[in-house]
Amino acid sequence: MPLKLHTETSGRGSDLFLVHGWALHSGIWGSVLPELAQAYRITCVDLPGHGLSRDLPMPVTLPALARQLVAAAPENAVWLGWSLGGLACLRAALDFPGRLRALVLVSATPRFLTTVDWPHAMSMEQWREFVAELGRDYHKTLQRFLGLQVREDAAARNVLRRLRAAVCARGEPRFGDLAKGLQLLRDSDLRAELAQILLPTLVMTGEHDQLTPPQAGVALAAAVNGAQRVVVPKTAHAPFLSCPAEFSAVLKQFLQNLPAATQAGHHRRMPHSAGISRE
Repeated sequence: MPLKLHTETSGRGSDLFLVHGWALHSGIWGSVLPELAQAYRITCVDLPGHGLSRDLPMPVTLPALARQLVAAAPENAVWLGWSLGGLACLRAALDFPGRLRALVLVSATPRFLTTVDWPHAMSMEQWREFVAELGRDYHKTLQRFLGLQVREDAAARNVLRRLRAAVCARGEPRFGDLAKGLQLLRDSDLRAELAQILLPTLVMTGEHDQLTPPQAGVALAAAVNGAQRVVVPKTAHAPFLSCPAEFSAVLKQFLQNLPAATQAGHHRRMPHSAGISRE
């Protein structure tokens, strides 16, 4: 029996499952966890190769990662994924729709690299340079990555300080697992499958995000039928760190408007007008 991913649970209420991004761990949710745990039971997971799941290797395919997350998640939870975590949540929603109640995608995209018909992403050349730098100077590249997350954020200094404090707080993520995570970002393209998602969905993006530009959020929300989109002003890649109060308010309003589940795996669709949208 393979080991399960490390999870931590707090609060009471309906279930909310939080999935962090590349190179970090579930401790990154600390700025919003106390507020959310007042109304929801929060389960935070450490991705394989990260945090307290460091002894589990990062899988080489996105479906395999989604399976690991499903094994760690509560039944009928709302899944919230940030960045790489959002990509994994999308895959889980496609492969295991009956296990999710709803989907919240924060600074997420169905494709992280540019192609002829997908300009709002990192170029392949930038990605190759980033991978090469990771091999040459692991720590310097991690710091550069954290800097990219806060570029043009109104709270950049504070957010960068928190990211730097968090990145190795549960031990350094393993180089090999970080490299596998980058391969997942390179190889995954879920755009053609997004119309299959029939879950209530919220797409939340930062106004100045350099890693997953707002235009990617526009396309993502348009492709998922009935999805809502919220842009958090003056923030970049980590709006839950930049504006935790506003982030929590947007999330709680979406959650409060969710329809009740009917049977396991079958949900009524949320009316398109529910929730809030800030364009």
